Amino acid sequence: MQAGEQRANLGFIGLIVAVATIGGFMFGYDSGAINGTQEGLKHAFGLNETQLGLTVSALLPGCALGAFMAGRFSDILGRRTVMMLAAAMFILSALASGAAPSALILAIARFVAGAAVGAASVLSPAYISEVTPAHIRGRLSSAQQVMIISGLTGAFLANYYLANAAGSSLGIFWGGFPAWRWMFWVQAGPAFLFLVTLLLIPESPRFLVAKGRLVEAESVLARLFGATAAKPKLAEIAASLKSDHAPSLADIRKPGGGWRPIVWVGIGLAVFQQLVGINIVFYYGAVLWQAVGFSEADALKINILSGVVSIAACLMSIALVDRIGRRPLLLIGSLGMAVTLGMLAWCFAQGAFVDGKLALPAHVGTIALIAANLYVVFFNLSWGPVMWVMLGEMFPNQMRGSALAIAGAAQWLANFAVSSSFPWLAKNVGLPGTYAAYTLSAVVSFFFVRAFVRETKGVELEAMQG
Repeated sequence: MQAGEQRANLGFIGLIVAVATIGGFMFGYDSGAINGTQEGLKHAFGLNETQLGLTVSALLPGCALGAFMAGRFSDILGRRTVMMLAAAMFILSALASGAAPSALILAIARFVAGAAVGAASVLSPAYISEVTPAHIRGRLSSAQQVMIISGLTGAFLANYYLANAAGSSLGIFWGGFPAWRWMFWVQAGPAFLFLVTLLLIPESPRFLVAKGRLVEAESVLARLFGATAAKPKLAEIAASLKSDHAPSLADIRKPGGGWRPIVWVGIGLAVFQQLVGINIVFYYGAVLWQAVGFSEADALKINILSGVVSIAACLMSIALVDRIGRRPLLLIGSLGMAVTLGMLAWCFAQGAFVDGKLALPAHVGTIALIAANLYVVFFNLSWGPVMWVMLGEMFPNQMRGSALAIAGAAQWLANFAVSSSFPWLAKNVGLPGTYAAYTLSAVVSFFFVRAFVRETKGVELEAMQG
């Protein structure tokens, strides 16, 4: 009976993780879909480089707002309810983005999509961490990053297929509409799947306890961990909350004033994940590789290759995160990214401008391609999944929603700063200087982890200290 009950519990937990990580897939898909549309946006709306950067990055302020609001609303309405709202916003924004008659309307639709992405980015890993056993929590939470990269790769594949079928991203496809508009519209499919499957999973038991809905919480815990373990776990969660007030932003403040140190550590993890420049590969991959001599079709193929390599690296992270821990993976990733980003900076410094475009010598272009993919490996082995794992588990129960709101907003604001500044930096500072700045960030992130980040491997959520 015990073995059967355990198998049933693991099956139910697996279902929950599968559904919750569709949010990660949408996070990745919505973030990556813009990659192949940029020629279409410039052609349709007459955008210069600065305007393109702002339009592409319109998603990101929405992400910051969505992450902040989701963290708070999840303490009021519940994790699952807010994820359902995010799924509905994914659907609406996909339809509106594809139909946008102007850059302004597109930017608004992308802002709405960003709010959904921001919500999914913080709630999916937090929800997973709250319904999984401590000894496998890292592996299951890391599945979020696999789905993010799967979403990015899915967007790259869809963009490549649509551009190839229409002749280019500007070519006419179904219904007389250009392919770049369909690159937005196809997002509605997985978004609808996310909305429907969320009806199959329960609310987080920790949220239910915080709301005083103890009978419902015990029922969910029994389905997750078995009837015998449900009551002790319920008492443990209730004891960890330690106060009779509803979670609020005030919980992140320390008695003497200011935010608790753990909140600043979460902000640091969130910001450094972006300052190493990873989303330049995600958002501007096609443009970047065309800048170093590849055709549009070849650049889209390289994006797909990067996506496949990323998934493989995430699978490696899943195998290691509960064995060697979160902190060692972050340190390895920082060193690996520092070396590979430095190589990219050197490669770009070897280039020369031909007809206004950067061209690299053949052997240097090969080195750049290898270095870029090794960089992607190190990121997705470490900071990609581990940052989200840690944000979902490192905060005490009482303050988890509020701390996620702050750290999630910081992550997306850093993302916006890096992504929106890249076109200007690449043009005015140059790719070597831009990548040298990302290299410096990777070096600093190593020392940040060594000084401030505590290991959370195997620690129960109720034992997390602020």
